[in-house]
Amino acid sequence: MTQHRTGTREEWLAARLGLLKAEKELTRRSDELAQRRQELPWVRVDKEYRFETDEGSASLADLFRGRSQLLVYHFMFGPDYTAGCPSCSAIADGFNGFAVHLANHDVMLWAVSRAPLAKLQAYKRRMGWTFPWASSLGSDFNFDFNVWFTEEQQREGGVEYNYQREEAWQWREGQESGDEGPVAQIAAMTGTDVATYIRERPGMSAFALEDGVVYHTYSTYARGLDGLWGMYQWLDRTPKGRNETGIWWRRHDEYKG
Repeated sequence: MTQHRTGTREEWLAARLGLLKAEKELTRRSDELAQRRQELPWVRVDKEYRFETDEGSASLADLFRGRSQLLVYHFMFGPDYTAGCPSCSAIADGFNGFAVHLANHDVMLWAVSRAPLAKLQAYKRRMGWTFPWASSLGSDFNFDFNVWFTEEQQREGGVEYNYQREEAWQWREGQESGDEGPVAQIAAMTGTDVATYIRERPGMSAFALEDGVVYHTYSTYARGLDGLWGMYQWLDRTPKGRNETGIWWRRHDEYKG
């Protein structure tokens, strides 16, 4: 027998109506936040960034492909990774479905990573993805948008991520990672140690193109990416919710059964 509280249909309906009121308030609040995002000042991007794409070398303006808006998912896939971050991969699994809709609504969606293009292309084939993915290797793009950090920054505590400064990484000589928890588990899934893995970070940035000028309009990181995890939006509506005790997700071709 279930250990969860049970009740009558009438009791359920009364509770559901109370929840509906709260959900509507949250929706209105979410609409207000979206409006505030759109009201942020635009920052002109004067620096020249180069990317390697399936079509060859490209500038940031080239990534718009004739649209006026660009969304970039900062995918954790560093040059030393043997495979993309499984968490980023779970998020990216949803891109194929809606990228075509965005492209037909004046918005281009790209993933950008520092791994060489050949690595990205091979992983993209493995995952069966079709959305555009560019390599920023050799560019300052990831560094400037706070999704990649140097070993020196990591050692000296010069890492600023999600709009706050992190403490110095506790480096242990002769030990690849100072963490045997979930982060180490995910790092191993990318073929790296923890220190190498977390020098890359996830994020999402938005840009606008107007009169030939590119503007940075928005960036979000860490839990700010929750809404992009399609599976979590579904899990949050299940009876047991996220029901997590550790890293349970895998790349979609690694599940058994």
